[in-house]
Amino acid sequence: MQGLIGKKVGMTSIFDENGKNVPCTVLQAGPCVVTQIKTVEKDGYSAVQLGFEEKKEKHTTKAELGHFKKANTTPKRKLVEFTDFDADQVKSGEVITAAMFASDLSVDVRGWSKGKGFQGVVKRHGFGGVGDSTHGQHNRGRAPGSLGASSFPSRVLPGMRMAGRMGGSKVSSMNLRVVNVMAEENIVIVKGSVPGPKGGYVIITK
Repeated sequence: MQGLIGKKVGMTSIFDENGKNVPCTVLQAGPCVVTQIKTVEKDGYSAVQLGFEEKKEKHTTKAELGHFKKANTTPKRKLVEFTDFDADQVKSGEVITAAMFASDLSVDVRGWSKGKGFQGVVKRHGFGGVGDSTHGQHNRGRAPGSLGASSFPSRVLPGMRMAGRMGGSKVSSMNLRVVNVMAEENIVIVKGSVPGPKGGYVIITK
């Protein structure tokens, strides 16, 4: 997969040629620097490592500083490997911009969903609750109820929908159409929604 690291700027809407209002997401795609080129002979597999967003040296370890110095670039905050780049066409330290994308191209955008902490079954799984408080219930309107297990199997079965940590996981939006590319500003506008909050990291691949 070829792609870039970027950030989610926010959502907007534009009108297409037929006058239809299309919801879109604005993404900052790059600029990314080639920080390492991995080869089958040396690393066992072929990939190109890209770095995105500046990072202060005082927040960078000495090992990382040496890694970036070898690529003749400044410390980067986010590093991601892409496997389908042609290693012969890129070189260490080269800057790759949003110009690699084009309008009407289909891309996949991978992000991290908003973390919502520990949530109950109504918010996490859409349980309806008990509805009318019958049979004397007074404080169990959002409780999960029976888990269905008794003396057999005497345990909670895997996959049981229960309360727990919600969000903060990797989510992919597939086959989003690129509506517009503003290469000079490193902006890519795609049709539809993208996971994560404003300012969250995304990985855009084609």
